Amino acid sequence: MMLDPDVAARAQAYQEAANRVRARLADSFLVAPEPGKLTALDLFRAAPREAPAVFYFDVTLTYADIDRFSDRLVGHLAQKGIGCGDRVAIILQNVPQFVIASIAAWKLGAVVVSLNPMYRTPELRKLFADCEPKAVICHDDQWDNVFPAIGSIDPALVFWTSAEEFQTRNDNRVLPMQGVAPRTHALATIFASDAPAPQAPVLTADDIGLLLYTSGTTGVPKGAMLTHRNLVANALVCRDHFELSGASRIFGVAPLFHITGFEIQMIAAFVAGGAMVLTYRFQPQVALDAFLEWRPTFIVGAITAFIALMNQPNATGSHFESFVHIYSGGAPIAPSVIDAFAECFGRAIRSSYGMTELTAASHLAPNEGRIPVDPRSGALSIGKPTPGVDVIVVDDARRPLGPGEHGEVVVRGPGVMAGYWRKPTETDEVLTSGWLHSGDVGFFDNEGWFYLVDRKKDMISASGFKVWPREVEDVIYAFPGVREAAVVGVADSYRGETVMAFVSAQPGAVIDADALKCFCRERLAAYKCPADIRVLDDLPKTESGKITRNTLRDGLRDL
Repeated sequence: MMLDPDVAARAQAYQEAANRVRARLADSFLVAPEPGKLTALDLFRAAPREAPAVFYFDVTLTYADIDRFSDRLVGHLAQKGIGCGDRVAIILQNVPQFVIASIAAWKLGAVVVSLNPMYRTPELRKLFADCEPKAVICHDDQWDNVFPAIGSIDPALVFWTSAEEFQTRNDNRVLPMQGVAPRTHALATIFASDAPAPQAPVLTADDIGLLLYTSGTTGVPKGAMLTHRNLVANALVCRDHFELSGASRIFGVAPLFHITGFEIQMIAAFVAGGAMVLTYRFQPQVALDAFLEWRPTFIVGAITAFIALMNQPNATGSHFESFVHIYSGGAPIAPSVIDAFAECFGRAIRSSYGMTELTAASHLAPNEGRIPVDPRSGALSIGKPTPGVDVIVVDDARRPLGPGEHGEVVVRGPGVMAGYWRKPTETDEVLTSGWLHSGDVGFFDNEGWFYLVDRKKDMISASGFKVWPREVEDVIYAFPGVREAAVVGVADSYRGETVMAFVSAQPGAVIDADALKCFCRERLAAYKCPADIRVLDDLPKTESGKITRNTLRDGLRDL
């Protein structure tokens, strides 16, 4: 969409609309920065040195341990010429080395580039060419994918580490087979050295702390530039809202290479002086075991992770007794799933909303009380804007809308990214004087609660009628035996598009597709009902647990 040439006029209209929304929020306020805590590194350094920072299987690392190991890595990288503004690519699962490498990068004045360990050589080659990292840190079993992609990167600055390092349990339910990395370039050798770290450069709040790639609405990877100001501001909100303290133990269900894991698990732990419980990657039974062993107090993750935990046959309420707060974000939540989880474990999942470009959460449901459900669409509210955040809804011409009117969600606040790395045109398309156009369609009610309808790109046009997949999915989730659901639009010569659903079954359940169609027809207008329902063993997901509708659509094209 072309930008309105009168950007100033639009920004003024956005501000006036935001003032009207803010007037509906009785508890809207600003979170002021704290003295001496202007960067993510400041937050880490302010944590008590001897307090636990990471619980990883049978090993506990304190903040002093992380500090010491990161100093040794800093000394080695500094000798290789890495310094201010350079990018350090970290391609790791939820392991202590991820935390150590991030702190080391900031001590050098460098930028963390967090990449998905599932990426293959062609994907990595494109991303390396875009961000041009000076150093790369990966797992040993990724070496064959990473090394061929490095291009002009100095091979001596590509380091490997193993998932078994820092622990002895070697739980093969979750850890990979040992990789085939060379004997040189091992992080373990650096951690065992005594190379002194040079004096750290001065970081500022406006320095880029994290470069995190997101496909956004176009499918082309874009690096969201998140400043230390972004990281600190949202971490302070997380600490206060989730009531985190030095006694908190945050369970790492979200990948650290994802914005939820990076910000709401790692940086939030730093600002609270609390600890993370890490288990390499999410595996339901391993997570349940860790709940009993480490008694975590806070968890936030995709709703698919909670569905997976709910479907473990040995999961009981005792596994969740230690949690003070349980939150889900990253994807819409069906109210029926919330009800089922509460019935199983006697605990409530609270809703949230955010995205990479917003440095995670911009909306959170209060810790207590009923979360409203929109009576028209059946959508569970994503909560209210977090402190210091303005949110409005605009139409296709980018004119602000009022309560109950559907449009694109637009956000301004301290978490809004600085822009996309080396992509000024794409940046200008989504940013208007600090306002971020999210690409999500939603609305707000008279009390200031916000509701998410769906992604603009996922809207289905069936015979000229709009169908939002999320509304159909919410109905499908209420059908007995359904574990997961995804709805997509497929080409239709008569209607233009028609609705198609993919579902997976709970353990031991059998889904009757015809019965499910009848169930939908009783609850939805005819044009919204799936014309075809396919039952799969599992639905494709990202590493953060979001179901990928585009993968399902692409699979249909390949048939």
